[in-house]
Amino acid sequence: MCNLYNVTTTREAVRALTGAMDRSGWNEPSRDVYPGMLAPIVRAGQDGVREMIMATWGMPTPPAYIRGSYDPGVTNIRNVKSPHWRRWLAPANRCVVPFTRFAEPDPARREGDRNAWFAARENGRLLFFAGIWTPWRGVRRVRDGEQDYELFGILTCEPNALVAAVHPKAMPVILHNRSEIELWLSASWPEACQLQRPLADDLLVRLPPPAAGSTNEQMRLL
Repeated sequence: MCNLYNVTTTREAVRALTGAMDRSGWNEPSRDVYPGMLAPIVRAGQDGVREMIMATWGMPTPPAYIRGSYDPGVTNIRNVKSPHWRRWLAPANRCVVPFTRFAEPDPARREGDRNAWFAARENGRLLFFAGIWTPWRGVRRVRDGEQDYELFGILTCEPNALVAAVHPKAMPVILHNRSEIELWLSASWPEACQLQRPLADDLLVRLPPPAAGSTNEQMRLL
């Protein structure tokens, strides 16, 4: 499953595609995002204004699957018919997550970066994951104790042929243009759920593996 992605863009580019007011304070040229990290998302604010904020990657885990005294969170969501997820499918709890490339573990790679990376066919183009979000109070790490969070997760679907060659079970739901972003953020669920499908093969490309010794920054520029 996708448990690592990168966003290399500007907040102005995110705002241009989503019409969001920036309330995030985010202003990094590039960020690798792992589970449990803060990342920018776009959602409808409590005042009705679309906003970009920072949220933590990992939705609340279904209670039956929690082991121990903390909840590490669920990053990828597939079964939207589950009552646990259904409560967050209305527009008020939908979000879009900006990214420029995402990783899937590649079983063929044994050394170095063991991920396969995927991006838009147009090199460096900004894309968005379809996501959901919620406020939550609980324990993410025992040493931090109980805290208040705003959490998000990414919807997944059947993989297209390109991703299936590496990960045959699933891929993230990717929104490719402004109309899909608008549909996900504002439409009724019977309309919005039609977006839970794989991105067409010809809109995505698998990036070449990084050369030995290349840095993360060099990889971002491929």
